[in-house]
Amino acid sequence: MAGPFISLSQQQRQVMTLAPQLRQSLEMLQMPVLELRAAIQKEMSVNPTIEDLKDPTEVVASTVEPSSEEHHVTDEGLDFNPDVDAILQQDDEWRDYFMQGMENAPAQDDAEEKRQYMFDSIRQHVSLQDYLMEQLTLAELSPADRELAVMLIGNISDDGYFTGSLPDIIMISGRSEREVLDVLKVIQGFDPPGVGARTLRECLLQQLDLVEDSPWEDEARLLIDRHLDKLGAHDDKALCKLLDVTREELEHVEALVRSLNPRPGRSFETENTEYVEPEVFVMREKGRFVAKVDNELLPHIRISKHYRQLLEDKNVPNETKSYIRERIRAGAFLIRSIYQRQETIRKIAQEIVDAQTDFLTDGVEALHPMTMAEVARKVGVHETTVSRTVANKFMRTPMGLFEMKYFFTPGLKTATGAAVSNKSVQDQIKRLVDAEDPTEPLSDQAIEAMLGQQGITVARRTIAKYRGILKIPPSHERRRT
Repeated sequence: MAGPFISLSQQQRQVMTLAPQLRQSLEMLQMPVLELRAAIQKEMSVNPTIEDLKDPTEVVASTVEPSSEEHHVTDEGLDFNPDVDAILQQDDEWRDYFMQGMENAPAQDDAEEKRQYMFDSIRQHVSLQDYLMEQLTLAELSPADRELAVMLIGNISDDGYFTGSLPDIIMISGRSEREVLDVLKVIQGFDPPGVGARTLRECLLQQLDLVEDSPWEDEARLLIDRHLDKLGAHDDKALCKLLDVTREELEHVEALVRSLNPRPGRSFETENTEYVEPEVFVMREKGRFVAKVDNELLPHIRISKHYRQLLEDKNVPNETKSYIRERIRAGAFLIRSIYQRQETIRKIAQEIVDAQTDFLTDGVEALHPMTMAEVARKVGVHETTVSRTVANKFMRTPMGLFEMKYFFTPGLKTATGAAVSNKSVQDQIKRLVDAEDPTEPLSDQAIEAMLGQQGITVARRTIAKYRGILKIPPSHERRRT
């Protein structure tokens, strides 16, 4: 019986030792390249054992052979062998531990310093998702529910609406519909009011629940719940009858409803120009598309030969050697993590390219449905690793510049049984509206019929949802005489 207990204790000690480095590796994977570059430069300023290899073609004798992709990794003989591939593949096993560690671990000076420069390198603009994630840390949820909440927040649009597919989330998470909706309800209680709603009606009712001491609350609730179409059509006569109010009273009711925010995420929008740096370039080589990661965007760093030699110098005090050894280990892990990050991005980008070859030649209407779970299985990592990898990363393709997560879309069945991407359907809806007669704009029913003629079966409520995503108003508002 003693053996297993000893093994478990050793494993626990290893986890405790590597946890901050594992966390750093995952943070680096999620960072866009501009933030990562700033973080590496900051680390170089506080870790003297790391130096910038100004000429990437330079190879020193102490490194491995020049032909190796890891020619700048020089951690041999340092009693340090973290398997970063395994770290990323076991991402799901470490998440709960990291969350507990961040909440309970003592704040060491070095950890605080690292955390601060990470914060300093982040753009000052806070997105709606960032704001929701901050509030999530204060929510009283189990680790499993917290994980589910992260997934749900990732499906909240910039307007503040939950736009994810409940069936897909239920399938991916393995949770019941009730459990998913319960966690979504928690998020709907976050600021800004109305966030996480699935429809305009739900969004406005959530905000109305927070209104205090209004004499028109009941009428406003009835208007929102059943008669928003009449409000949009300015049919005051019908509203007075349906709400049993006078014209003057209706003005108060409408004023209350219009005081609510139909786009609760709007306050997080920014007009500042954000510059993005594509990390992946897609090019055709020998008849196929190939994804390549631009490694020149990051500093080429290595462990200083000078500090390695100090470890062998008998005149250097043991205390100094201990410090140097700790700094070299940190630098070696940083170098390995950078390499692993680049390689993970390349592998996932190549899977995207292989799945979306038709898009690269024919455009959006040829975009195929694809999920992160599918890519994760092919690459051999956890789905959350794919999610971290594509976050805030951009890919330059023959069709233009796209965010990597753009290519992950659920599918709709056609009459032939084949699947078509929802972005492809949205593109077709936009084309139909762009080509319509402005004096007789297409109704959702007409669009439904026209898509049906192409073999695509889409419900009218789905067309209305896609119009909202595309910011296309309903037909009566598009009419031009």
